Amino acid sequence: MPERQDVVDVLETERAAAEPEDFRAAMARFPSGVVVVTTCGEDGTPRGFTASSFCSVSLEPPMILVCLANSADSAPSFGHCDRFAVSVLAPSHRPLALRFATKGTDKFAPGGLSPGPGGLPTVDRALSELDCTAHARHPAGDHTVLIGRVTGVRLREGAPMVYYDRGFRTLA
Repeated sequence: MPERQDVVDVLETERAAAEPEDFRAAMARFPSGVVVVTTCGEDGTPRGFTASSFCSVSLEPPMILVCLANSADSAPSFGHCDRFAVSVLAPSHRPLALRFATKGTDKFAPGGLSPGPGGLPTVDRALSELDCTAHARHPAGDHTVLIGRVTGVRLREGAPMVYYDRGFRTLA
C-alpha cells in the first residue's frame, strides 16, 4: 500500500499542467491530415481556416469534428453558422493551406476555390468535400470544438497532405 504522502504527490503531479511548448512539441510528433473549413458569415462574407484537428465522430448519423482557435479571424462566423464545408487537402494544396492558416490574409482571393452544391466555397480538386450542418459547439480551452452532421460527400483520388513536426508533408 503506498504511503499517504506518495498518493498526494501523485495527485499533485497529475493536476499540474504540461508546459505549453512541451505540449506543442509532443503534438507535433503526431501526424494528421489537413483540411480547409469554410462557411459564410451572417452578411454573406465567406470565412475559413486551415485545421489539422479533424476527425470522424459518428457513422450513424455521419458526424465529424474540427477544432477552431478562438483567436481566429473566422471564429465569430463559425460560432453562429448553420452550415460549413470541409475540404480534405492534397499536397498540391499547400499554398492554399498556408493562405487559410495565415491571419489577416485574403483567404478568398481568386484561385483554388469554387462553390459547392450548397453554395459554400470548397477547395478545387480536394480529396474529399464534406457538406455539414452545425450540430454542436463545445468550448475547450483556447479552442472551440465544432461538430457537424455530414449532409453531402464528394470524393476524388489522390494522396493526402499531412501535417507533421510543424510542417506540411507528403506520404512516401
